[in-house]
Amino acid sequence: MNKILIDAIESHFLIIFQIEPLLIFSPGRINIIGEHTDYNEGFVFPAAIDKGIVAAIQKSKTNLCTVYAFDKDENYEFSIDGIKPLVDGDWRNYILGVVDILQEKGKKIEPFNMVFGGDIPGGAGLSSSAALENSVVYGLNELFSLNLSKKEMIYISQQAEHQYAGVKCGIMDQYASMFGQKNTGLLLDCRTINSKPFHIDFKEYQLLLINTNVKHSLSDSAYNERRSVCEKISSLLRVKALRDASEEGLLKIKEKVTEDDYQKALYVIQENKRVGLASKAMKGNDILKLGELLYQSHYGLQHQYNVSCEELDFLVEKAKDSVEIIGARMMGGGFGGCTINLIKNNSEEVINTIVKTYHEKFKIQPSVYQVNIDDGVRVLK
Repeated sequence: MNKILIDAIESHFLIIFQIEPLLIFSPGRINIIGEHTDYNEGFVFPAAIDKGIVAAIQKSKTNLCTVYAFDKDENYEFSIDGIKPLVDGDWRNYILGVVDILQEKGKKIEPFNMVFGGDIPGGAGLSSSAALENSVVYGLNELFSLNLSKKEMIYISQQAEHQYAGVKCGIMDQYASMFGQKNTGLLLDCRTINSKPFHIDFKEYQLLLINTNVKHSLSDSAYNERRSVCEKISSLLRVKALRDASEEGLLKIKEKVTEDDYQKALYVIQENKRVGLASKAMKGNDILKLGELLYQSHYGLQHQYNVSCEELDFLVEKAKDSVEIIGARMMGGGFGGCTINLIKNNSEEVINTIVKTYHEKFKIQPSVYQVNIDDGVRVLK
């Protein structure tokens, strides 16, 4: 955890509001495997990380809420009455959404002040939005004694994303951020919202993220379009969600759908199977098998679900060229963001080569982050 960031957020709050705040840490997340399966009520394998949002929050002495985004040096004041989504609201909408939905549920919120900042790289697919939503709902729950369970809180965060950001996300991001456990991956059933913890021993390997530092503009619209495709095919198959579908059943309706839509559904069914295989690999400490499954996952995301991009594919191909990287795939919604890599410890030369060749090809400097698996949302002070 970033102590410099924590001290900076707390100090800034004290300077502005002259009162001791409640301090919350809300982590980002990685997803080891299981991409785009969460909104199909399937299985995913996320984990909270040691990068996240630090939020300082306290009751206001005025009738307005004041929120300061430390990283952006932006200030926003609003009344808790008559809240509506803002056009181009950016980070403001995540906060407004949480407050509005809490009030819809009959929870009494009074004006509050907040300063927040984070060390989650923007656009990296590490769920900074879910971390921010969770920090707000967790902080308000503590501040106003709302008596919400963690499970209730993640659904409020998800609704904020749906209604105020317009992204029909599944529950994985909010769940992993809220329920994360140190050195543990969570095999999450996105239908029951129950998870099974798996202690992860990466042996001589580590998790490394390489950020393409690109985000292609169609990402949000493409995400919602793919969710629509999955729902349409589930309806044709007469199942509740693609989690219940089989490859054999899908084949029977192949002539009723386009080849593109068939491949998207096939990817989801196969990715669900890969999550199960990954959990067996972790249980058996078979890190090589886990790496192989990551490469298979990326192939499906690239060629079947069509959410990858040239920059992500380049990084995965370069990973395959190295014997020191045993698995890699794109992570997150797609069209940019990070690859997640299983790489041998002390492989700086390999990393430097990938960074150099990427920069030469795309004239963009990629960012590299080592991440550790950490606990979920918690009160710091």
